[in-house]
Amino acid sequence: MAVAVPPGRAAGSGWAWRPVARDALLARAFHSCTELRGRFYLVGGLLAGGAREPSSDTVVFDPARGQAVRLGARGSPPRSHHDAAPVDGRWLCVVGGWDGSRRLATVTALDTERGVWEAWTGTPGDCPPAGLSSHTCTRISDRELQVAGREGGIHTQRRYGSIYTLRLDPSARTYCYKQEGCHTASRSGHCAALLQTPGPHPGHQLLLFGGCNLAEPEVAGHWSHGKIKEPPVAPHLMEQLARLVSSGQGSQKGPHGLRHHSCSVVGPFAVLFGGETLTRARDTICNDLYIYDTRTSPPLWFHFPCADRGMKRMGHRTCLWNDQLYLVGGFGEDGRTASPQVCILDFI
Repeated sequence: MAVAVPPGRAAGSGWAWRPVARDALLARAFHSCTELRGRFYLVGGLLAGGAREPSSDTVVFDPARGQAVRLGARGSPPRSHHDAAPVDGRWLCVVGGWDGSRRLATVTALDTERGVWEAWTGTPGDCPPAGLSSHTCTRISDRELQVAGREGGIHTQRRYGSIYTLRLDPSARTYCYKQEGCHTASRSGHCAALLQTPGPHPGHQLLLFGGCNLAEPEVAGHWSHGKIKEPPVAPHLMEQLARLVSSGQGSQKGPHGLRHHSCSVVGPFAVLFGGETLTRARDTICNDLYIYDTRTSPPLWFHFPCADRGMKRMGHRTCLWNDQLYLVGGFGEDGRTASPQVCILDFI
């Protein structure tokens, strides 16, 4: 049972993570956390650093009440380093990840109305990746995802990353991967943000951040206006982020060598937090807030450090709901202890 958290803030300059709930069920990292019908669905993950076997738990967190419960759905898959996306407002589709013995590219779906997990099947024309972990799945439309990231195991990884379009058919319980013609840098533990492109011909582009030694974001896809399923609107949070970046100094250079961080899109902003840096041998887990602002050309990065070492996180998730950004799970400073806290991004 989640418990109320006494007032307290893990603060940076002008911003803070404010604890709103705490429950041992939420203590995990490298899980997925997906908002569906006003609930956060946490699937799998690692319960402690160094664990080889991922959890098969599905936990549902109600942000309105601050309560978490374990879902007793049959067939919950053991997974970590996967990604998940809602489909048709009913299914939660878990894509790829580590099952304790191998990297997968399969799709397993939770029917939230029936409370049952289902293993969907690939169609005859399916061309799946070799195996996915620490990849990203970005929702393009109700039944279409863009999958990006490194394929295969340690000894079979390619020097580049492939882009796949994943089409889902809930009525038939099937999926189909189609490999796109473009490639990206080889990335793992990166994040993806679907952002509007400014100018006279507006559209959307999918940007990849981190997961390798590059600092610059990489374009992984373009879509014309009207082709994209628009993300939730968060006008108050967008206004607060605009006010925060107006107090900072923008730069064209972003974080270098960051992986296993979180990313959420809020209007024209990509909000990145935490992660593990590849640029240091010690003290590698971060608690910095980065905001990528696409309102300018070229876009600018804003960096807001945090003094509280207790907010260092990697393998965590952020989730947008009701005009607020939530931080859920992740390993802390020691890289082994999972946080049971839920926090929301607050502004001072």
